[in-house]
Amino acid sequence: MDRIFEFAGNHAVLSAMLVFSFLLVLVTELRRKQSGVINVEPQAAVKLINGDAVVLDLRSPEAFARGHIVNARNIPFDELSANKDKLDKLKSRPIIAVCDAGMTSARVVQSLRKSGVESVYGLKGGINAWTQANLPLVSAKKTKKKKG
Repeated sequence: MDRIFEFAGNHAVLSAMLVFSFLLVLVTELRRKQSGVINVEPQAAVKLINGDAVVLDLRSPEAFARGHIVNARNIPFDELSANKDKLDKLKSRPIIAVCDAGMTSARVVQSLRKSGVESVYGLKGGINAWTQANLPLVSAKKTKKKKG
């Protein structure tokens, strides 16, 4: 124990940086917990999807057409408020919000939780993490268009 104090005394800047980084991580985690945002890894998202979760893709229609998760529903982030009725129909099922890198989906998860949706998750790392995990994407060419 004395050696720790000796080290801290000899390396004050290093010790201060260690304490600062620990506090920064602690504050970040407490804020994340307080916001109610729950992010899931791609493998956990697959389990939720297999359990009847709905994937809500928040990217632009062009990005969605280039590649998306199977059976995902595309409602771009800037059109969410105009599609409130579509979101209300999905409230009974778990929802996984997906964007490019996971930043936009965190805001949507927080917003949906405030509006009363309990089972809503963000895909940690977004579609980028999905592809890095070597999980499949489908393009608009491979999906059937629903009539009506």
